[in-house]
Amino acid sequence: MTALITASSLGVRLGGRRVLHDVDFRIAPGEIVTVVGPNGSGKSTLLRSLIGAVRSETGTVTRKDGLRLSYVPQRLQIDPSLPMTVGRFLDLPTPATGAARQAALAEAGAGELPARQLADLSGGQMQRVLLARALLNRPELLLLDEPTQGLDQPGSAAFYQRIEALRDRTGCAILMVSHELHVVMSASDRVICLNGHICCEGHPETVAQAAEYRALFGSGTGGALALYRHEHDHGHAHDHDHGHDHNHDHGSAPRHDHAEAG
Repeated sequence: MTALITASSLGVRLGGRRVLHDVDFRIAPGEIVTVVGPNGSGKSTLLRSLIGAVRSETGTVTRKDGLRLSYVPQRLQIDPSLPMTVGRFLDLPTPATGAARQAALAEAGAGELPARQLADLSGGQMQRVLLARALLNRPELLLLDEPTQGLDQPGSAAFYQRIEALRDRTGCAILMVSHELHVVMSASDRVICLNGHICCEGHPETVAQAAEYRALFGSGTGGALALYRHEHDHGHAHDHDHGHDHNHDHGSAPRHDHAEAG
């Protein structure tokens, strides 16, 4: 199967510091890949490198011709005094049809929000709006940079369940960074453990047993991945998001000298 994006021997320096080195990566159509690692391990830099937003020092990145991809950032700072509705936000920079906007919002679980002011949204609602904006592009590959930051575990589980269902319905491949060292959605086909380079990768249960993973995260998590197990016979009606960002480390994972940027 032809890969959507392939990276070979990828290396990145930021501010003179080596952030990534010797990274080999590929993602296939319809695949869900989750990248985990401690703060400063290069997770966000990897995503930005793959889409061409960060210049690589070494190696190559090859994208499928005509690849449609969408990127959902960690957060979006909105001036609270800016009067902008969700519907207007989705029309920037190129207006979408009303039907397309509503379909994207419904797909993202935000169908009731088009008339709401952006400044009034909760964290969970804003994440769903950002997801809807990304879906307007009908992407073949969706990149999510720490999408559950600021959400508690029930809110995170509901978001992961939505992402899994989205892949099942559309066939869209998903590459996601987890801001929690020990939490990976069980729907992942593959987990990549990153700390400046790829320490280990494989199915979540396989990575949980890897010595490299245990060396990084074992002291904080007992060496076990916390896998969200979705109960598909019930829903999550609430956002379960907090009013603050979770920017602290989860666990006492050791830092490595080669991990310089997140």
